[in-house]
Amino acid sequence: MKERTFKKMIFAVFCCQFLSIPLFAQQQKVDTTHTYSIPEITVSDIYQTREVRSTAPLQVFSKDALKNLHALQVSDAVKHFAGVTVKDYGGIGGLKTVSIRSLGAQHTAVGYDGITLTDCQTGQIDIGRFSLDNVDRLSLNNGQSDNIFQPARFFASAGILNIQTLTPQFTKDKKTNIAGAFKTGSWGLVNPSLLLEQQFNKTWRMSVNGEWMSSDGHYPYTLHYGSAEGDLSSREKRKNTDVQTFRAEAGLYGNFSDKEQWRLKAYYFQSSRGLPKATTFYNDHSTQHLWDKNTFIQSQYKKEFSQQWVFQTSAKWNWSYQRYLDPDTKNSLKKTENSYYQQEYYLSASVLYRLLSNLSFSLSTDGSINTMNADLNNFVQPTRYSWLTAFAGKYVNDWLTISASALATIINEDVKKGGSAGNHRKLTPYVSAAFKPFHNEEFRVRFFYKDIFRLASFNDLYYEEVGNTQLKPEKAKQYNIGLTYSKNVCPFLPYLSATVDAYYNKVTDKIIAYPTKNLAVWSMKNLGQVDIKGIDVTGSLSLQPGEKIRINLSGNYTYQRALDVTPPDPNTYESTYKHQIAYTCLLYTSDAADERSS
Repeated sequence: MKERTFKKMIFAVFCCQFLSIPLFAQQQKVDTTHTYSIPEITVSDIYQTREVRSTAPLQVFSKDALKNLHALQVSDAVKHFAGVTVKDYGGIGGLKTVSIRSLGAQHTAVGYDGITLTDCQTGQIDIGRFSLDNVDRLSLNNGQSDNIFQPARFFASAGILNIQTLTPQFTKDKKTNIAGAFKTGSWGLVNPSLLLEQQFNKTWRMSVNGEWMSSDGHYPYTLHYGSAEGDLSSREKRKNTDVQTFRAEAGLYGNFSDKEQWRLKAYYFQSSRGLPKATTFYNDHSTQHLWDKNTFIQSQYKKEFSQQWVFQTSAKWNWSYQRYLDPDTKNSLKKTENSYYQQEYYLSASVLYRLLSNLSFSLSTDGSINTMNADLNNFVQPTRYSWLTAFAGKYVNDWLTISASALATIINEDVKKGGSAGNHRKLTPYVSAAFKPFHNEEFRVRFFYKDIFRLASFNDLYYEEVGNTQLKPEKAKQYNIGLTYSKNVCPFLPYLSATVDAYYNKVTDKIIAYPTKNLAVWSMKNLGQVDIKGIDVTGSLSLQPGEKIRINLSGNYTYQRALDVTPPDPNTYESTYKHQIAYTCLLYTSDAADERSS
């Protein structure tokens, strides 16, 4: 009943958003006796000042900055952020995940046009499937964004990678934009893309874009037969690394006024890729293959009723499919072939209230249903019902910014076979502040504290022989203190900025995979406590040697150390106290789905 009722709610939201279109059309008649206000005009310059004024570390790449990076995928651009680890599982076509400050990819939320992407099977998002061709802005928040008017899911993570796609823009006499690109490179890389934008009238716009990418991935490497100097070696080529991907998106944009907007987006992605083995002596041949498909439809509506009240709502349906094949398995079938299916129904509503010009509050609530099925014997078919509610407040003046929130999380979990992981209730706080001690200098001291947790993924809980339904949620406490500075020095050096942040993350019940008595069979468990300490430094400057010449320079440095500080058990000889966290590298098993969960 819960699932059926929630699906009806999502359908009702979509209907309401569509019904608002004809209702608005009836309001378009011009009343000559009425005084109309001129829409607010936002003036911006080439320099990013939000990064140095934010209460928590914020890094941003604009569309122009992304072009200068000459990156192919979103994962390539994210590597230029400070404090970020992009893990690449399998080279050109492999899974690519982003981890912030050693907390793991499951703690990083990935937003796409203001709505988070999810994968309940593994708990992590493959950012390698997103191209930069249609990205307008890429931002990374540690802790939480200063924007309190957002869905509750954005409050429920240790960090946020937000991907904002292009919104169609047209000149006065032009109603159609067409852009195409063709990229090629080593190892058989072919990557054509096409973008079409159309303006129907002042209210309605549409965009369609797609791309196809293919590569054999046969890059060369040297294989050494021994470690001593003078040992034999040979030049080899990587095998079973072919990849083909296709992505298509369509968007419909309704700008009814400067205070009312509606957006609908449809997304489709599919991939086919070989899974190479580790390169060992005469044993680099692999025939394993992985197929992925993902599609979603999401809708967003925003309405500003007055200077005090703003409302927005979102709805989303998501479907994912994954097929894994190993034709060389030593079993009765002489192969291993499994398929996995995911679905999500998601609904969100947020309201913003501006009590004063510099004091505002928001209330956001999200509900979602996640289901998973597989063709495995006795698969439990889990369903997760999630309800998140966030209340936040923000105060801003010329020298002080304070932001705080509280997130209430309610999780109910059911399975059709066997036992479930149980239900969870949690209240998690967040507070941040930035202080400007000198009136004439853009120098600020900032700090934030966040208490957050993540649930175990469906693979962690229910995957055969590996899953553990007794896993506890992985909890993380984040502490950050930093300094930011920016200055307009002179006409030759019009902009200079720098940030320094020291942080400490305390993780308890960290979820890891570890080998059992049989090294071919691994299992999941909670590791007692992990301490993560580090420093992030960023700097950027702009040089103006001539009227039409500008040089932008930027760089970052990160130092971090993550140690297992679980008190040693006197009853066992196994202890990694004050050492690197054990078994955090990639776990290769007989199934690609388990590989993605490690």
